[in-house]
Amino acid sequence: LSSQASHPDAWPGGPAPLNMNHYANKKSAAESMLDVALLMANASQLKAVLEQGPNFSFYTPIITLISISLCLQVTVGVLLIFIVRWNLNDEQKHQRLNAMENLATGLVFIIVVVNIFITAFGTVFQLCHRNPN
Repeated sequence: LSSQASHPDAWPGGPAPLNMNHYANKKSAAESMLDVALLMANASQLKAVLEQGPNFSFYTPIITLISISLCLQVTVGVLLIFIVRWNLNDEQKHQRLNAMENLATGLVFIIVVVNIFITAFGTVFQLCHRNPN
């Protein structure tokens, strides 16, 4: 018998059981890539608003929202680095990893909401930028 057949989660003739640590690392890496993409988009938006200057009516709110989004994204990025580096198979770390995953998920939700407002103000910004009259 193979070692796979003796594993309680293995299916006869089926795929090997899922390595949760490997899965979690891949998931966190994918989240990190999306975080970097949004970070670059927000940095570009910030540059555009700063170039427009304080004459824009929503200058302060949009600068504030973009800054909040950038800070939260850096925080999530740091959390994801810690989550990836810890071994999910170490049961002593499960509670802390779970708390960090929940915190990262909550922060990502807040980032999404903040970016909805950035998009709403950004639409007004783009219209004003194109038609300054």
